[in-house]
Amino acid sequence: MKLLLDSNLSTRLLSQPASRLAELFPGSAHIEALGLAEAPDTALWAYARSNHFALLTADSDFFELATTLGAPPKIIWLRGCDYPTTAAQEILLAQQGRITQFLDDPEQAVLIVQPWRPLFMHETKPA
Repeated sequence: MKLLLDSNLSTRLLSQPASRLAELFPGSAHIEALGLAEAPDTALWAYARSNHFALLTADSDFFELATTLGAPPKIIWLRGCDYPTTAAQEILLAQQGRITQFLDDPEQAVLIVQPWRPLFMHETKPA
C-alpha cells in the first residue's frame, strides 16, 4: 500500500536519495506534491480513502478522525514526532515489518509509531 504523507512531515522522507520509504511503499506521495497542502484534514481523509492511500502523519487529528469515521484510510501516527527527518526515517525503517503487517490487516485502523524512550536516563549507584 502507498503512503500519503501529511504536511507536518518533511517531503525529504520520500525525496532524498537515501530514502528507502519510496521504494518500500511504491506510489507514496506527500500532500505538497499533490497540491493538497492547504486542504483540510477531512479533504485529505477523503482523498486518501478514494485513492487507496494510508495516511502517515505526526498529527493527532487523524487519530481522532479514525476513531470517529473508521477505516479506510488506515492511519500511521508518528506520535511525538519532534525529532529530525533522518530520525523519523530511521524509526519508520526500523518499524517496516510492523507497518507492513498493519497495512495488510483489514481489522486494524490505526498504528501508533514512536521512538523508544528509556524510562531512566541515568542509573545511580547507592551510596
